[in-house]
Amino acid sequence: MAKQERDGGRGRRPGVVTAAKRGGPGRGFWIALGVLALLGVTGLSWMASRPKVQATRLDPTLPPMKAEGYLLGSPTAPVEVIEFADFECPACGQYTTLTEPDVRARLVNTGQVRIRYIDYPLPMHKNTWDASLAAACANDQGKFWEMHDALFAAQDRWNTEATNRPRGPIGDLAKSVGLDMTKYGACMDADTHRAKIQSHLAEAEKRNITSTPTFVFNGTVVPSALPYDTFKRYVDAAKTAPAAAARPDSTTGTKK
Repeated sequence: MAKQERDGGRGRRPGVVTAAKRGGPGRGFWIALGVLALLGVTGLSWMASRPKVQATRLDPTLPPMKAEGYLLGSPTAPVEVIEFADFECPACGQYTTLTEPDVRARLVNTGQVRIRYIDYPLPMHKNTWDASLAAACANDQGKFWEMHDALFAAQDRWNTEATNRPRGPIGDLAKSVGLDMTKYGACMDADTHRAKIQSHLAEAEKRNITSTPTFVFNGTVVPSALPYDTFKRYVDAAKTAPAAAARPDSTTGTKK
C-alpha cells in the first residue's frame, strides 16, 4: 500500500496542518457576523426611538353636517365645478400651481365658472387632516383661499415625507397669510372643524370618488389633474348640458 504523503515544505514540520487548512469558519466569517450584529442592534434602536405616525381616525360622535366645501367665484356663475382634492396629494399640487392660475384668471374672474373645493383627505397621507383643519380655521378669518394656496405651494415643508409634526410648519404658513394666530391656535387645538372635514370625506365617498384631484362638471366626473385647455372644454360642454345632480348652495369661503 502506498504511503500517504504530507506537506513537509520549508519551515513546516512533517504532519502539521496549517491554519488555512483547518475546518470551521475563518476570521472573515466572524468579522462579517459582528458587522451584521451591529447593524441589527442599530436598526432596532432606530425603530424603537423614531416618532410614531398614526392615521387619523374618524369620530363617530360628531354630529353630521352638510358638505358645503369652499366657494371661489360668483355664486351666480352659470357653471359650478366641484373639485375633490387632498392637500397632500402631489397631483393636486401640480394642478393648483400649473393650471388653476389660468382657471381663475380666465374663467372664474370673468364670471363663467365658480369652483367649489371639497377636501378629501386620503388615508395614505398622514398629515393631510392637519392641513384641512388649518384651511378650515383660516376660513373662519376669511382667508381660506390664501391658506389653500400656501399649503399647496409649500407641500414639501409639511407633508408626510418632510415631518411627523406638521402643525409647526403649517402654523408658519398660517402666520404668513396674516391670520390672527391666537384665534388660529385655539381653533386648531380644539379640532373645531373636524366634523366639517368628515362631512366632506363622506360626500366624496357617497359620490364614489376614488382619486384626487377629481372634478365634477355639472355631473360629469373627471378624475385627473387637467391642463387648462381640457378643463375649458369640459366647462364649455357643461354650459350647454343640464346639471346631473343637485349642487350644494352654500357660499362658504366665497372669493371673487
